[in-house]
Amino acid sequence: MEKLEAKDQERREYELAELHSLEEKFVSAQLWKTKYRAHAKWEHYIACDGSPDPTIPQEINTFMSLWREDQNKDIKLVVEKGQQVLNLIEKLQFFLLDTPPSEITEKEIVQYQETILELQNLLHQKYNEATEHLLKTASMYEDSDTGNMQAVIKDKNVTFCIWANLKKKVRFKNHVFCDTHHGFDLPKSLAVSNVAVRILHTHYDHVSPLWLQCQSVPKLEVLESKESTHHSKDNVEELEVEKKAAEEPNVPTEEEAHSDERKSAISFKEKYNSVTDINEKTEEETEKKSEILDIPSQVLSPQMQEETNEKEDEITDENIVDLQQFVPVGGVYHIDALQLPPQVKQVKNWNMVELLDSGLEAYRYPPEESDDTPYPPIQITLRLSDNVIYCEEPVIARWDPAGQQWRTDGISNITYETQKSITFEMGAFHTIALLQNVHLNMPYQAWELRPIGVNEALLTVTTVFAEVQIQIKGNQCMVAAVTVEEKDVLSHLTGKWICPITLRKVLKEAGVNIFPGEYSYKYVSVNKKAPLTEVRAYQQMALVASAFAFGWSKWNLEAGQDQVVFKVSEHLKDDFVKDWSLYMFNGQRALKLKITETSEAFSKELEEDSEFHSTLYHMLKDFASKEAIDRERDRRLANTTRSYLAEV
Repeated sequence: MEKLEAKDQERREYELAELHSLEEKFVSAQLWKTKYRAHAKWEHYIACDGSPDPTIPQEINTFMSLWREDQNKDIKLVVEKGQQVLNLIEKLQFFLLDTPPSEITEKEIVQYQETILELQNLLHQKYNEATEHLLKTASMYEDSDTGNMQAVIKDKNVTFCIWANLKKKVRFKNHVFCDTHHGFDLPKSLAVSNVAVRILHTHYDHVSPLWLQCQSVPKLEVLESKESTHHSKDNVEELEVEKKAAEEPNVPTEEEAHSDERKSAISFKEKYNSVTDINEKTEEETEKKSEILDIPSQVLSPQMQEETNEKEDEITDENIVDLQQFVPVGGVYHIDALQLPPQVKQVKNWNMVELLDSGLEAYRYPPEESDDTPYPPIQITLRLSDNVIYCEEPVIARWDPAGQQWRTDGISNITYETQKSITFEMGAFHTIALLQNVHLNMPYQAWELRPIGVNEALLTVTTVFAEVQIQIKGNQCMVAAVTVEEKDVLSHLTGKWICPITLRKVLKEAGVNIFPGEYSYKYVSVNKKAPLTEVRAYQQMALVASAFAFGWSKWNLEAGQDQVVFKVSEHLKDDFVKDWSLYMFNGQRALKLKITETSEAFSKELEEDSEFHSTLYHMLKDFASKEAIDRERDRRLANTTRSYLAEV
């Protein structure tokens, strides 16, 4: 052991210097990403496709102003335009998540947040205007069997269901919308009232606080050790992972609304800059007051936000949903009772309709003037989306505009039919979401990363409920397969090359979250490791990932906080890994262990005829074939050439 220690010290400086030269590729990759972002903006500029650049205030403000002034309230056109609006929102969210703090200014963050809030509110406002327009002509869509009006409009982003009570007959108090299988059963008092029922299922969530909508993976802080600084100040780069309507009819003035949005965006910027480690709290973002009918009122003053943060860990009301633990899955259901407006009357060759200045009005149930007498509940049935996996029975929650939170009270008699439908009762009309524990798939049962070509690998994560395969190639990745109970699911996600940020987003929305968040450490029991050790392991694994497969080891639990243990195998063919060896690494020293995955007890004894090395990269070279070393060399040369060509 003394001879091995001495030999390791002799070559340590050389190995660290060589590793440092290899890790310059990480800097090149970051520079490439910066240029790629700039190139994407240029490509949008020269495309001249008519869509605005949401990062340029003049363009996006003109876009929103023109749509506000557009008097065409046809619901199909609103749905079509909504696709463009959602794309603009996604672009802004992507910029916030993908752009390093050094490349984005405070002014830009505030601007992006204001724009997101305005676009979200404008989109919902347009749905309300289209609903009002449709209800004014409800008699034109009268159903021949019931005499009432029903309409269903489906799109990949929304499902719009509307029913108008034209005949006011008690025997037609329940209804199931064709194609969607959403339905309701009204109390008798509503069945004879001048009421319409709308179920607007947005497959996105514009109701939850903005901080949740823009959440990314946590930032992992790393402090260089004195030893590594002595040998090479730049030996290991710090790993930076991307940081993570009111039902009342009062409508704020335009000036107040914009003021509220600015407060919300500024608040978001303050949070963005204040996060320095994984234990820091993220303030809850807010947006402006409601236009009407469930547009979330997400604006608090800075003082109120501070008070909210102080009490964030002191939620005593069991009916309030902890959004650090539960998140909406499958979108949001805006379930509204609406006052049926005066209908069009045909007088000779004229169509006449009474115009009201009040706009779209909510029908209050139960009535405001009601006494303590209980009113019968409304029964709702929702058909679950085929594009979402509910690993457990979802939690039904209603949005509370006053408290700016999801709540579980006021909902009763829940009947859940696995992966098909859910039926429940509620005492009033609410905006509803189906929530799932965000940490259901954590901690992992196993993981494996194996190469399937140069610059191409397959990451397999096995959890209690699902197995997720992610193919990685270049700067993109794709969902190769999601398996639940030995059945392939979520086929609409597979086979599409997307960026890592988008992949995390689509998997979360589909109910398969395998990505730890900023607060996950509070809800998942994990085997905590020293951050510097983890970072160095990740980086050095990346350097040889084209020729070696890596996998989870049960002995990692026994190795202590400062050591990581994992399986490694040279892997040059696209097949399953068979022969694994165990390696241990602490960021300063790597060694090959004598034990195997099936050994009876953990031991740090070295493999016979093996040595210490200062890096995992040099440790693996001791046992690598010439073919594996050549592949890694060829990959680095190819990446250098590609970087040069990209600059040219």
